[in-house]
Parts: sequence; structure tokens; C-alpha cells
Amino acid sequence: MKLIATDLDGTLLNSKNEISDENLTAIKEAQSKGVQIVIATGRAHYDVQAIIERDGLSNVWIIGANGATIHDPSGKQRHSVPMKKDTIKDVLDWLEGQHFYYEIFTNKAIYTPNNGRELLKIEIDRLKSSHPETNTKDLIKATEKQYSQMGFAFIPSYKEIINKDDIEIYNILAFSFDHEKLNEGKKRFSRRPEFSLVVSANHNFEIEDNQASKGLALERIANELQIPIEQAMAIGDSFNDLSMIERAGMGVAMGNARDEIKISSDRVTLDNNENGVAYIIREILK
Repeated sequence: MKLIATDLDGTLLNSKNEISDENLTAIKEAQSKGVQIVIATGRAHYDVQAIIERDGLSNVWIIGANGATIHDPSGKQRHSVPMKKDTIKDVLDWLEGQHFYYEIFTNKAIYTPNNGRELLKIEIDRLKSSHPETNTKDLIKATEKQYSQMGFAFIPSYKEIINKDDIEIYNILAFSFDHEKLNEGKKRFSRRPEFSLVVSANHNFEIEDNQASKGLALERIANELQIPIEQAMAIGDSFNDLSMIERAGMGVAMGNARDEIKISSDRVTLDNNENGVAYIIREILK
């Protein structure tokens, strides 16, 4: 393999939201043998950059916003697929009308409404009231993970930024603990041919342009580097990783991946708390 692409959350990052020393060492071993490394994630580029700098990783390509952006190892943006602004208003109008917590991933910041976190607190309180057996600790942990991203900017409404010429919108994330509301949103927007809808965790769905995906972005990087896609390996754990897992010469599911991802993969490695990325990298380096 000459190119290795790895998802971040649930894959390269462990449950402490860190790149382990074992994973870091294995990646550097691969780089020393001339293997190109790609981080492919739903996170914004500037958020990923902060994580890899913190944990000592360098010289990697970054696919951000589920394939809507590509940055090279120098940090230069090489490609982007912004959403068409005339299609965005309908999405955000509906999300606000349904009282969703949402995030708008852009080239400037991750914009989210001022009352968004209060909306999630209300949902948790309602669940606790109607279903006392609900483990609210898990829900609070999920919100804290969502809030841990870098680059947030708070706004009264999306109307503050939607018409600004210097802002490109790459991705809209909707997050809720109300599964009925969440499923209604998935059904509503998965029918729209201009959008690509992916799920990266239990409580969200993400909308982007139909020409944006991790798989298409990985193909673009492989072409740029003149590496056949058959000589690329892609590692992931969730539905937003499927496009690259299915396109790469070798698709690898994490041990903690959903069963559907494992079925679609060529190999299954250890889970993200067992250094599954390091394990499969060392296997292929042999």
C-alpha cells in the first residue's frame, strides 16, 4: 500500500479523544517507508489541524467536512465542494423550525445558534422525565464530545451568515436525542438529489453537496499523487466512511464499527481503544 486514509473519531482517536502513542508510531513507520497518510473526517480542517498538532502528527493530507474540503500537508486548500446557497435555506429553515441543534461548517468557522446547547439540554430533560431509566451520563458525554471541536462561532440564526460572499458552506450537521425527529430529517433530506446525506454517530445526520464524499476526495488525492486507488487502504467505523472503504484497494473496518461497515470491508482490525489503526498498518507493512 502506498496510501493510507484513516477516519478520526472512533478510528484513529481513542475514547479519550487522543491519537495513542501506538497509533502515532505506526503512522510514522509507514511515512518513513514512503506511504502517504490521509486523515479523512467529518470535522472541519482547522479542528483536525489542532488535534494532529497537539498529538505530534505531521505531513498528512486532510479530507475535511466528509469530503467537501481537501488540504495538503502544507495546510493549503487544494479542493472544495461548497453547498449551493440556494439549496441551503430550505434545510436550515426546517432545522430551526423543528428546534434542532445544528452546526454549519464553513471556511471561516463552525457556526451554531446561540440557543443550540439549551435545545439539547431540554431534550435530555424531556427524555429523563418520560423515560427515567435513560442513562443521561451517556447523552451528556455525547454533547461534550460534540462541543469539543475547535472553531465554534455563535450566531442568533443562520440568516446572519448565509448571504456573505466570503463564506463557503461545506456541511450542515443536525444533532438530536429525539430519534423520531432525527429519522424524519433523514427521510426528508435523503430524498433530495442535490444532497449527500451521511450519518457519523448515533445522534446526527450530515448534509452536503452530492459531489462531496470521503471516497471522491480520496480518489482525487490518489490521482494528484499518481497512486492507483488499488494501492490505497481506507480505515473507518461509520457510514460516512463507506464511500472510501468501498473505493480503496483495501477497505478496513474498526473492531468497534457497525456491522454494516464490517460486511462492506475487506478486513476488520481491532477497536479504537486497542490501537486498531496501528495493528492494521503494521500488518500491511509486513
